Amino acid sequence: MYRIGIDLGGTNIVAGVVDDNYNIIAKAKRKTRIPRPADEIIRDMAEAALEAAEAAGISMDDISMVGVGSPGTCNPDTGVIEYANNLGFENVPMREKLSALLNKEVYIENDANAAALGEALAGAAKGAQSCVCITLGTGVGGGIIIDGKIYGGFNFAGAELGHTVIVVGGHPCTCGRKGCWESYASATGLIWQTKEAMEKHPESAMWEIAGSLDNVDGRTAFDGMRRGDSAAKQVVDKYIEYVACGLTNVVNIFQPEILCIGGGICQEGDTLLKPLEEHIKRERYSKFSSHQTKLCVAKLGNNAGIIGAAFLK
Repeated sequence: MYRIGIDLGGTNIVAGVVDDNYNIIAKAKRKTRIPRPADEIIRDMAEAALEAAEAAGISMDDISMVGVGSPGTCNPDTGVIEYANNLGFENVPMREKLSALLNKEVYIENDANAAALGEALAGAAKGAQSCVCITLGTGVGGGIIIDGKIYGGFNFAGAELGHTVIVVGGHPCTCGRKGCWESYASATGLIWQTKEAMEKHPESAMWEIAGSLDNVDGRTAFDGMRRGDSAAKQVVDKYIEYVACGLTNVVNIFQPEILCIGGGICQEGDTLLKPLEEHIKRERYSKFSSHQTKLCVAKLGNNAGIIGAAFLK
């Protein structure tokens, strides 16, 4: 038998057929095209699932279940997406509606939690009983696995690690707080820090790299640092400090076997990972323990959410 995992994002809907060895054997994609009614999005999710099964050369009779990873607060007990601000969802009965379209058992979970489960099953945290997965993207996403199971809090809104404050009264966050880890450690945070440095340093090589403030991205400061630009190095050093602060907090709270980080910024490899490791080693409370959390880069990329969703049950 096979399973289907659906990664519901703000930009794309991706459905994948997954075998018992966690291999994705076929995919299908649709544009999410928000804002629009939830029923339309769910219909496209069903169509993507059917197309993925067809691409895999199997029928829906060969599918044992369908899992969905969605942004927002997802209640796996009721199958309701209680709130997902970027999708415009409030109390959407995802399980009921998608199950009716596909005639299959449907399970739902927060997308970051599903991705963490995918990494625990088949990726960087494979074999670990406890892991925390952090995604440094547009925001900072978090997923927690304890004793092999997703931890989402009693109200299914847990693991919002990006919305822990690291600078009291700091930069405004989209959640309404100030100084959230997400505001500083996300790609969005890196971009505003880069722009701020460029405005202060008109002589910086970052101007030549980006061309204008409108073209600044998460690579601009790193590329400038590699050219020997001092302003760019200051941005990178401070950004790494912010990321490390949050990661050390995660280690001190959960002491997971594996702490894996993902997102486009991780393509920087050891340029990012090595200094993060040094910061954590220096600041973690457990520095004298014989058992230490291993920091690594997530392996599955965008496939983590599909695989995790497919194995929610």
